[in-house]
Amino acid sequence: MWKKVLYSLVICLFLMQLQTITVYHADNPKQTLIIEVEGDPHEVKEEIEAYHPFVEVVAVYDIVFDGLAVEGKGEQLAELGSIEQVKTFHQVQTYETLPQQTNSADVTEEMDSSAPEPQDLNTTPFTGDGVKVGVIDTGIDYNHNDLQKNYQGGYDLVDFDDDPMETTPEEGQPTAHGTHVAGIIAGNGEINGVAPDAEIYSYRALGPGGSGSSVQVLAAIEKAIEDEMDIINLSLGNDVNVPDYPTSMAVNRASELGMIVVIANGNSGPDAWTVGSPATADKSVSVGASTTPQKEPVLADTFEEKEIPLIEAIGAEPWELDRSYELADMDNLEQGESLQGKIAVAKRKEIPFFELALQAESLGAEALIIYNSEPGPLQASVENNRQPVTIPVASIQQEEGEWLQTQINQGNYFIDSIQKESLLTIAPFSSRGPVTVQWAIKPDISAPGAAIWSTVPGGYQAMDGTSMAAPHVAGAFAVLKEAHPDWTNTQLIGALKTTAQPFEEQEVRLNATTQGMGLMQLDAAVDTPAIISDPQLEFGKLNQYQESFTETVTIENKTEKEQTYYFETPERKDGLVWSIPQSFTIEPGEQEEVTIELSMNRERLEEGVHEGWLTLKEDERSYALPYIIVNQEADQPKTAGFEFYLEPFENADYKYQFFVTEPVKSLDVSLYHPETLLFERKLLEEAELEEGRHEGVISKEEAGAPGYYLALITAELEDGEFEQVETMVFIEDVQNVPQ
Repeated sequence: MWKKVLYSLVICLFLMQLQTITVYHADNPKQTLIIEVEGDPHEVKEEIEAYHPFVEVVAVYDIVFDGLAVEGKGEQLAELGSIEQVKTFHQVQTYETLPQQTNSADVTEEMDSSAPEPQDLNTTPFTGDGVKVGVIDTGIDYNHNDLQKNYQGGYDLVDFDDDPMETTPEEGQPTAHGTHVAGIIAGNGEINGVAPDAEIYSYRALGPGGSGSSVQVLAAIEKAIEDEMDIINLSLGNDVNVPDYPTSMAVNRASELGMIVVIANGNSGPDAWTVGSPATADKSVSVGASTTPQKEPVLADTFEEKEIPLIEAIGAEPWELDRSYELADMDNLEQGESLQGKIAVAKRKEIPFFELALQAESLGAEALIIYNSEPGPLQASVENNRQPVTIPVASIQQEEGEWLQTQINQGNYFIDSIQKESLLTIAPFSSRGPVTVQWAIKPDISAPGAAIWSTVPGGYQAMDGTSMAAPHVAGAFAVLKEAHPDWTNTQLIGALKTTAQPFEEQEVRLNATTQGMGLMQLDAAVDTPAIISDPQLEFGKLNQYQESFTETVTIENKTEKEQTYYFETPERKDGLVWSIPQSFTIEPGEQEEVTIELSMNRERLEEGVHEGWLTLKEDERSYALPYIIVNQEADQPKTAGFEFYLEPFENADYKYQFFVTEPVKSLDVSLYHPETLLFERKLLEEAELEEGRHEGVISKEEAGAPGYYLALITAELEDGEFEQVETMVFIEDVQNVPQ
């Protein structure tokens, strides 16, 4: 069983890693690289065109990133190493859309009248009129009735033309993501976006299937800047939690040039450290997803005071059962026994979920519950090409399933199937921070991202994801910009963060690395009496025995009266000593910088990440400021972003690079056969590595036999502990690489 589970993991990692590995094929011998240069990239372009005619310059970046994207064969690209201005190069990354489509909502020609609209979050008189919002995504169906009025143009960075239409079935795997995002921002028709009068521009950087490269994303950001967008929305990303990828640098540069850049935080939650680039950029406004008020299916045993939430299976009928049902153990049925009128319960097995569902259906079951065979949640899917499943199917966790089996074994057992109002909180899939190396709080803010109805080609559809949360925030900035055209971007961002409402569960406030500043409150931001700029207090990492850190926040009084502010006494925590102002007064329309000092003792403070909140008070108003500090060590991945590929600036050698998020004694990469999992050889050994980015070259002889391998990356930490990460590595058959 262990071997099969691990093999499944290998396959998943293989499919995921293929996104970022350059692979040569006989019918496509070329590869694309992003070159970072010193000086004017246009001069480098001229030199390449003059002296390297077989290398094509795909794109030139001179706004957000000094560099070029070039395409050619390996030996042709190798010759570019002689150009003096070439600084380094970056492997092209794959960026993908980040939605999780809801299970029960197909495309409909008419909007669900009972579903909430994005504009429900905006009860102000402002509609984003005159504000330009760029959507860097899969394109937009600009012929949609709800988008025609506001669509103003854009560019297709996939096909290089002025027609950024979504991918159609004739062109490949069709897309709808960008249209959904655009409707949330500025739908104007049957569905209304947060800012229904904002001007929408589409920059198609993701092609068929919702996938694109960093070449296209960088070019799209540059084009959006050239077109003088006020705001851009990027509901895309990858899973590399490091702060300085080219796209993250481009996002920071776009911000410096006057754009508000809103980015989806990712759908890899609920674990920490799952936010990915470019949402890791420190000047971005990254957005986490909250749930929305809706009914969720639950099994309820009132006598035992127990409730079991159900996770509906993909491809099954909606779970709308709403009465008491007898449960039956499907794994131990007697021959000829019927399940008529009962809910079948089965343990997860090796056979496909849809076969279990069809079996339960054939026996007359009203529905099927599958419980996991190991700890943790289970997302089942009964989609198949053989026969549709016509009964509701849901999954539960192992512990809950075993509890139900115990009740069934004691005799006829009935339980209520009810629809329960869901808790408004952060969605489980929403990626969490912090950002490695910089120890930054991400996301910055949260917005609705579950079961969000919006426009798609052919009608309307509900989707889940931080991809749906980000455009709510982009639309909110359009509204704020219309309401306060004289405010700077710092003030606009500060207003939305200052007025966000932090989530609490059982009267305990969630960490900011889960929710950012909290749930966006657009109405409050428009009329905020105060703006706190950079309210997230990121103190960094404590390495010495005793250290003091300071953070400065700017507080602006937006009222017409002087206001007196003071901090509540922070919660006492052994090893932390705060030095904060007792009280201070700010005149109308003025601002003041406030210094907050935190002294820490390494020995009295538990190792790891420490988060909390400070409370700033003004009369009856309260403002929440989150903080983060890391004492010596953290539980973040110690290595990130491992890449291994042919080095074009060398003679058929391999280039590797990776990030170390804290010093390690040693690091080695061992290769295993992806099917048998037998050890093959060591690929790399390093020692005494400092925090940061590391790179090097391995010869083709050192790399060894070609093929796909499971790479086990083992880092020995300073305290003698070990951490291991698995990924896939492809070693090219250098002799067969086309020249």
